[in-house]
Amino acid sequence: MKKFFGEFKKFITRGNVIDMSVGVIVGSAFTAIVNGMGNFVLKPIINWILALIFGSNSLDGILTYLKKVEVTDTTTGVTTVDLAKSIYIDWGSLINAIINFLIIAFVLFSIVKIINGMKENNEKFKKNFEDAYLNKAERKELKQAGVNIKDKNAVKAYFAEKEAKAAAAAEEEKRIADEKAAAERLANPTTEDLLKDIKALLEKQVANK
Repeated sequence: MKKFFGEFKKFITRGNVIDMSVGVIVGSAFTAIVNGMGNFVLKPIINWILALIFGSNSLDGILTYLKKVEVTDTTTGVTTVDLAKSIYIDWGSLINAIINFLIIAFVLFSIVKIINGMKENNEKFKKNFEDAYLNKAERKELKQAGVNIKDKNAVKAYFAEKEAKAAAAAEEEKRIADEKAAAERLANPTTEDLLKDIKALLEKQVANK
């Protein structure tokens, strides 16, 4: 039993489970925001525009009937359309779905843009912080190299030169490793190498004829 609860605790405190829980909660709140934005902000504006253009004040009234069934009230004599028995294209629902999609896409774009901006600013701050403050090992290294720590240009030039030397050394190491690999392959050719050599010899003989 103790082992079971220990595994359960490990499961619920795992990072992806917590992230998923936060995502579900934020997603629910986000859905409410989207619905509120659509129902209380955009839809009234669209309904007002539709009322000016089509004379209809609601997205629900934008229908194209393929089969129209009308029912007359015997008491009042008013004729209405029986939507349950009619066949129609509901343009209002389509427009509503498009509005919701655009709202979700815009909000997600805004959130991602803000997060990326914060991440970029954090990276810049971290880099500036690292550039402005040297650790103990770097200070010792600069002192041994005779570089004045207070001279920012000299410090920057020293580390730039060090980075360039490290890159050159890595490139040279890669070149030596490639040459060694090529020499080993030349000394111990594979079947593919032998076939290529045979093909080259045959092509050469054909050309000389």
